[in-house]
Amino acid sequence: VQLVESGGGLVQPGGSLRLSCAASGFTFSSYAMSWYRQAPGKERELVAAITSAGGSTYYADSVKGRFTISRDNAKNTVYLQMNSLRPEDTAVYYCAARSGVYSRIRSNYPYWGQGTQVTVSS
Repeated sequence: VQLVESGGGLVQPGGSLRLSCAASGFTFSSYAMSWYRQAPGKERELVAAITSAGGSTYYADSVKGRFTISRDNAKNTVYLQMNSLRPEDTAVYYCAARSGVYSRIRSNYPYWGQGTQVTVSS
């Protein structure tokens, strides 16, 4: 199983980034996918999640209306479109996978990517 995130970088406040997570080694279309983030000195937190077929999504209150999670099961890839970025969005962003429905409990995800750094600063 491999999850590889990309798309992170340095962006000014108010800017946008699109993260991608390419999956391999498992039946992607049967897995719920989530994006977590971890800022320095803070716990890893759930940002967004999407069901295996993409029909249902979850967003943390802090990103609602600004971030959009989506997936392309033909490409085995999940995305996180981040708009109106704020300095407090600065963190390492991780994608995670679990069979079945998504969970808000971090320990329920057996598969994790290595993370991609997002820095929002002027």
